Amino acid sequence: MKINFLFFLILIVSCTTRQTESKRTSVTADTISSKTVLTDTINLNTEIIETFVDSLNIGKKGETKIELIKHRVFDEIYAIIKFYTKGPKYWYHQNTYLYECTAIQSFNPDISDFNNDKFNDITFISSTAARGANEVRRLFIYDDNEKQLISIVNSEEFPNMRYNNELDCIDAFLVHGTSTTVFAKIKKDSLKSFANIYNDLEFHTVTIEDKNGNEKVIKKVKSRGTYIRFKNFSPLEEFGEK
Repeated sequence: MKINFLFFLILIVSCTTRQTESKRTSVTADTISSKTVLTDTINLNTEIIETFVDSLNIGKKGETKIELIKHRVFDEIYAIIKFYTKGPKYWYHQNTYLYECTAIQSFNPDISDFNNDKFNDITFISSTAARGANEVRRLFIYDDNEKQLISIVNSEEFPNMRYNNELDCIDAFLVHGTSTTVFAKIKKDSLKSFANIYNDLEFHTVTIEDKNGNEKVIKKVKSRGTYIRFKNFSPLEEFGEK
């Protein structure tokens, strides 16, 4: 019953968002972010908490559009991601994703190129980690061949992610008892790690990983500190180091 009600609400949000957006684009820029809570006056069990719309920067600029909607249904919070391509008269809906969202922060979207294909992708804050230093995001990659967004299914396992120009990959910085820098490549709809650097009080331990997930320690270097992020593992180079 609850699931059926949720999808009924998504349908309502979809129609309402389309009507609202057509009004907005006639008077304002196409990049819109709103944190205003919009309560459903018909049913107080649902409300739109936050919205974000961009049709200028995502994917093929000016020809694609993304909508992010943070929606409360009963006691659950959901993130709805809707992606469109531009037609002669209308925006054509390509795909929709729906996830439970536990983040207490705003979406804070980052639209930039995460796979070096010259098309902008997007991440947004999707969960609140146990340790506040870990910013957890969902990553969506624009696929120009299919004209759609690809959800990277395990992206939440790579906190504080960024595109790494040095190695043409994505790296993540995991803060735990100490910290670890992880290097990963996008393979289809997943991130596949290939190296990591674990920090402790004595050493920086460099480990590589083969395609089967087998790990091998290749280097141990005297520790410079336990919370250092690296941009390369061979040679060992710190993030921000020239």
